[in-house]
Amino acid sequence: MASEKEASEESALEETALEETVVGLLKKKKMTLSLAESCTGGAVAADIVNVPGASEVFMCGYVTYTNRAKRKCLGVKKSTLKKEGAVSAKCAGQMAKGGAKAAKTDVCLSVTGLAGPGGGTEETPVGTVFMGCYCAGKTTVREFHFEGDRKSIRDQAVDQALTFICDRLRKYDR
Repeated sequence: MASEKEASEESALEETALEETVVGLLKKKKMTLSLAESCTGGAVAADIVNVPGASEVFMCGYVTYTNRAKRKCLGVKKSTLKKEGAVSAKCAGQMAKGGAKAAKTDVCLSVTGLAGPGGGTEETPVGTVFMGCYCAGKTTVREFHFEGDRKSIRDQAVDQALTFICDRLRKYDR
C-alpha cells in the first residue's frame, strides 16, 4: 500500500502536463529515456525537452523517417520491413528495443504510423499508428487508430505516446 507521501506525489504528477509527468516519473524511478520517432517527426522529444530538468533523464531521440534509417539507426530487420512493413507492431517493437540499445537507456518509446493524407490502404488506413515501449527489458506494443487531418493525427499520436510512457512507468516498480 502506498504511503501518504507517495499518494500525494502521485496526485501532484497527475495534475501536471503529460510531458512533466513523464520526466517526473523517470526522475523518481531513476530511469533514462530515449525516443524513436517516425510519423511524429521528433514532436514527442520536443515536448519532453520543454520540461526544465529533462536533461537529467532524456538521453536522445531518433527521427527515423525512412526504412533505411530504421535499419541503420535502430537495427530494425530488413525482413520485418519487407514482410510486415514500417507501420506494424513488429517494426514498432524493434524500433523501441533498438533505440534503447543504441542509446543505452532504460526506456525507449517508438512511434511509427500513417499520418496521411495519402499512403493508406484498406488494411492499414491513414491514422494507423503503432507504438512500442521498451522498459527495463520488456517491450510492449500498442496499436491506435486516429482520425482527422495530418496535424491532428500527429498531435493525437504525441499525446498518446506520452500517456503510454506514463502507463508503462507507473506499472514498473524500481
